[in-house]
Parts: sequence; C-alpha cells; structure tokens
Amino acid sequence: MQVTFYIAAGVAILSTIMVITRFNIIHALLYLVVSFMALAVVFYIMGAPFAAALEVIVYAGAIVVLIIFVIMMLNLKSEAVAQEKKWLTPEVYVGPAILCIILLAELIYTIGVGNTVGITGQIVDVKEVGQSLYGEYILGVELSGMLLMSGIVGAYHLGRQKKKVVHRFLEKPEE
Repeated sequence: MQVTFYIAAGVAILSTIMVITRFNIIHALLYLVVSFMALAVVFYIMGAPFAAALEVIVYAGAIVVLIIFVIMMLNLKSEAVAQEKKWLTPEVYVGPAILCIILLAELIYTIGVGNTVGITGQIVDVKEVGQSLYGEYILGVELSGMLLMSGIVGAYHLGRQKKKVVHRFLEKPEE
C-alpha cells in the first residue's frame, strides 16, 4: 500500500504545482479537481473513507462549483470568450486526464486488494462531526462562510464592467 500512497501523493503534488503555474483559470481549476481527487485517494488509503468522501463532495464538488459561479458572474466580454475557445483544445485535457487515469487505476487496485492502512484512534461518526462543526466550532464555520461570501462580492466588484457616463453636452446628437 505504500506504493499507492506515494503515487497518489505524487499526483497531488504535481497537480497542485500545475494549479499554481497555470495562467488560465479554467486550466488551473481542472488541475485543482485532480489534486482534490488525489487527496481523497490518500485519505482512503490511510483508512479514512469518510474524509475521502468529504474531500470529493465538499471540495471537488462544492468549492469548484463556487469558483465556476464566480467566473460566470464576472461576465467576460466576447473577446475573452473567443480567446478561451482558442485555448480550450483537446490537448489541454491530456495532463489532467492522465493524472485521473493513474488515480482511478490506483483506487481500483486499492479497493480490490482491500488492505488499507488503518489510522489508530477512535472512529468518528458523521453525527459527531456535524455536532462539533455546529457546536464548538460554529465560529470558524461562520467565519469561513463570511470569507467565501466576501470573496464572491470582491470578485464581482473587481470584474464588473463600469458603465461609461457621458455628460449630456458631450453626447453626439442623434440624426
């Protein structure tokens, strides 16, 4: 199982580096999804299937959808859309596809063998996680929610198109 752990960790590190070095936000987002999936495989291998499921559902699902929502809210002009279409060629998906295939093969092998390295400690139930999140850690949950909301509002204000105001004397008369 150590080999599968190191492969998944390598894929996570490589895809995270690709997230940081990409100039196009959509390409970085694809690598971010691969990174989250690799971390989910690492959690599963370590014997934490609940953490792996949360990694896929919360991060690879909800956070990525939130980022896509913000990108759509910025309402890029037609020139940016044309540039994006030029960039989105099938060659772009080769890197993330290869990394995902490696992770899928590793996950199938791990499930087939069935030997996961167990984490020593107590098993935490889903109910206990929910009670701790909305009990003693409610302040952190609320602050992270406000941080995400302020990020969305800030991205909207930075990306919205300013309306040009022309004084009535400077307008061209209609003919």
